Parts: sequence; structure tokens; C-alpha cells
Amino acid sequence: MSIWKRIAVILLISIGCIGCDQSSKYLAAEHLQRNNFTSYLGDIFRIDYTENTGAFLGLGGNLPEGSRFLIFTIFVGIFLLGLFLYLLFFKQATVLSVAALALMFSGGFSNFIDRALNNGAVVDFLNIGVGGLRTGIFNVADVAILVGAMLFVYASYTQEENYRF
Repeated sequence: MSIWKRIAVILLISIGCIGCDQSSKYLAAEHLQRNNFTSYLGDIFRIDYTENTGAFLGLGGNLPEGSRFLIFTIFVGIFLLGLFLYLLFFKQATVLSVAALALMFSGGFSNFIDRALNNGAVVDFLNIGVGGLRTGIFNVADVAILVGAMLFVYASYTQEENYRF
């Protein structure tokens, strides 16, 4: 895959993903109240504003502020830079694997933007489940990361043996 094709895929996915995530977070912050969820579809889907200072499901949210900054801002920033460079320069990547990694990069970068602009916190507001079996509260960027990871696993099994990651 040529570098220009990779750049086009990365750019289109990043603009769409980051734009949707940041717009939805802005709307959530402007129009939702903390700890006051709204339920839809028989309580399968909830919208509930929260600010997460940790990682997935709040993991690490109780760490000291300096540790959270080091892990969730510095280390994640370095990882995202490495992922971006890999996306640009891995010549054997297929369109599907580039799209998958671009989704993961875009979701991670959008949450990174949130941390930088929101004093180390990420805005989360979506929750799904049935009864007591519920997900944690998440956002659009988290969905992009998860979909990208699943797509990447699929892409790695559908490529020729020589091009597996």
C-alpha cells in the first residue's frame, strides 16, 4: 500500500473519529448533569455524564496525580506517536489493517486531547446493559478503539501468512 493511500485512510478515519468523539463530548459536557442518567430502550442504553481520570473502567483513577499524568499522558502520548509512525511507514500493511490501526490511533488520540484539555480527565457518558449486567461508562473514542482492535485481529487472520503482524 502506497504512503499516499495510507495517509488518506488515516486522515479520513482520524477526522471522522476525532470529530465525532470531540463533538459528542462537548455536547455531553454542555447538556448532561453529573450522576443523573437518562435511560432509553427499556434501560438497555443510558446516557450518564462522568469525568474519568483513570483508564478503561476507571482503572488507575486512584493513583496520585503525578503517576496518572506520567502513565496516561506521557506514556500514552509516546505510544500514540509510535503507532502513528508505524501506520505511516509499515509498507506491507493492508487497507484493512491500516483502517483498524487508524481507528485505535484516532480513539486514543481523541482521549489524549481530552486529558490535555480537561485537567487529566476524559469525558465519558455512554452505558449499555441489561439489569445489573452493565458496561462501564464509555465514550465514542472507546468504541473506535474497541472496533479497531477487533478489526485488527480479523485483518491479521485474513492476510497472507507472510504479512501477519
